[in-house]
Amino acid sequence: METYIDVLLVTANVGSLFDNVAEIESDWLRELFGTVRIHKPRFVALHFQEVGGKDYMDNMGHAENFFWNIESSEEMRDFDRVCVYVDNHFKNVDSFTALGSMYFIHKSLKNIYQYDFNDKWGRHGCYFLVVRVDCVGCLLIVHCNICPSLRACLCDFCRGLDLINVHLFHDASNLIACNASPSIYSANRQKALRYVINRITDSSYTPLPFFLFGDFNFRLDTLSLVQNLSTSAEVQTVMKDCSNDVEKIICEEKDNEHKVLLHIETKMFAYLHQAVFREDNGRALLKYDKEITAFHDVITEEEILFPPSYPYSEDYTKPTQYMNTRCPSWCDRILMSHTAKDVIHRVSRVVYNALGPNVCMGDHKPVFLSFALKTNGH
Repeated sequence: METYIDVLLVTANVGSLFDNVAEIESDWLRELFGTVRIHKPRFVALHFQEVGGKDYMDNMGHAENFFWNIESSEEMRDFDRVCVYVDNHFKNVDSFTALGSMYFIHKSLKNIYQYDFNDKWGRHGCYFLVVRVDCVGCLLIVHCNICPSLRACLCDFCRGLDLINVHLFHDASNLIACNASPSIYSANRQKALRYVINRITDSSYTPLPFFLFGDFNFRLDTLSLVQNLSTSAEVQTVMKDCSNDVEKIICEEKDNEHKVLLHIETKMFAYLHQAVFREDNGRALLKYDKEITAFHDVITEEEILFPPSYPYSEDYTKPTQYMNTRCPSWCDRILMSHTAKDVIHRVSRVVYNALGPNVCMGDHKPVFLSFALKTNGH
């Protein structure tokens, strides 16, 4: 007999939270707990990126408190089994990932197992798969004894799920991102993600439905978007002194006022009509969100009905405003294999949305997926 288990998956880049704990944490946690109360899941998976923030060596103490505040909260009291995995080896600069994951199992669920990738058996074993991409697109795979990636062999669930925490490389320069379509950064992320997917589906292990959720750093096709935004503008390209390098791109309106419509520098993307990224949840811009299309053969996603998740203002008084640092994009995503999509119960409500739309959550809005998972009824 087929039954169903309510599941909540959340991905959150918490870098700026740890850089502004006093201002952000309480509201951040309230939004998370409110989502748990509304959707009443019996299995919760939280994937974090940039744990510790920019000053991670100083902030790891805050990280321990942050995880404990979630685990010991009243809202999570009915989850009697919790698995927490955090990469706190920050002194190993070459391998430190700043990834962390928490998995909560409700007291009503029985026969829950975690897969041991060494013994290939359901037990409390761990596996750690991390992908990092440097500025020239090199790929580094790190294996450790701790793991933000989890294979949950859940007898109360289907026959098992793979849950993978992902953080891919960002766009280092807005100017370089404007050079080509797709950009060099997009091409590097594509190589990295294809590698990850190949590892997940490696024939060495029994293939299972999988969910990939994290900060993919997917960006809009910047060149195509800029060309569209500047069709009625005068475009000036300013070069650096005594070099052939571009310093800035300025697009001015052609009317008498000559307002600056768009100003782009390495770490500046200031568009005059920023509301376009929020109106109708940015739906008009989804056609520029192209990075996932290369993977439609193996992964899919629920329909995006929320505004770009990054880069929001870190000023707690401006929770819906984007910073003028990067082009707003849907960086934070929950992707799944086609087999994973098949185990989602479609009669029940499926919700794919951002946490804290009207609250400062840091520069990234966390993204969640709530759904009922088909089980085997045992």
